[in-house]
Amino acid sequence: MVVDPGVPPDDAQLLRQSRLVLMKMRQGWAPESRRAASSARYRMAAGFGTVALFGLVLGVGGLGRGLGILMLLLMLIPVMVVLFVRNDLTEEDEDAYERQIYEQLRWYEGRYVLTDDLDESSRRLLTRAQRAIATVTGSRVNAEGMLDDVRNAVMLPAQEWEIARLLAKLSALRTKHRETVSQGLTPEVEAVARPLAGALDSSEAAVLARVEALERYAANVTEAERAYVAHEQIEELRGRVHQYEELVAETGADGFAVPELERLARDADRLEQALRRSVSSAHEAFRYLEP
Repeated sequence: MVVDPGVPPDDAQLLRQSRLVLMKMRQGWAPESRRAASSARYRMAAGFGTVALFGLVLGVGGLGRGLGILMLLLMLIPVMVVLFVRNDLTEEDEDAYERQIYEQLRWYEGRYVLTDDLDESSRRLLTRAQRAIATVTGSRVNAEGMLDDVRNAVMLPAQEWEIARLLAKLSALRTKHRETVSQGLTPEVEAVARPLAGALDSSEAAVLARVEALERYAANVTEAERAYVAHEQIEELRGRVHQYEELVAETGADGFAVPELERLARDADRLEQALRRSVSSAHEAFRYLEP
């Protein structure tokens, strides 16, 4: 489930855990009201009490044989009461939890998208968008603040939600359109349906452009990540250069070491420049995502 970033975090988490309840709701399920549930439990308790009282009367009236029934009932009543209360509390907790989810789903209707509602093409596009977003947010260059992690934390969830919302509308309309077309169209209706199908294709192309912009941004971030890791490794090696110099001086291997150390320094400079270019390119790509 993709949830509108504007939903409070605790409510959003509850919505993401509510898939099973949502599926039940779509099959016509609704929780009992608290008054109806309490009335049902009262009737069950009253019925149990009536049976227990009837057993006690039989026990007292039948003396010898009834005494055994009486003793049995006296032993069973506490056990049954404990079991009844325990089951009642468990069911009440479950009902309260499902009722809370039900109310949240109703309250936030239109502010979440269940991926099961998307058609196959839309699911693929959403998966591509989410993969690109995960690449950016999971990168070290983002964690180090090189990509403006604050803006990423706001903009990327907003992009994911907008893409999911548009794909949900597109999927619903496309499904209905296909159902209508599959019934067979007269030439007059076909002339009307053709541009509508074109509108669906144009809308998908527009969403695809959003997804591709995210993927370009992620590709730039991946390049920056590669340069960042390589730059760190080179810096580690440069930090130990004096140890290499001492070693080669003691072993008389200066002729071999000097060119290698010079190349190491050049590589470090090139990687630093590549890192700066990659981060700059990522910033440029990010601008295409801004509204």
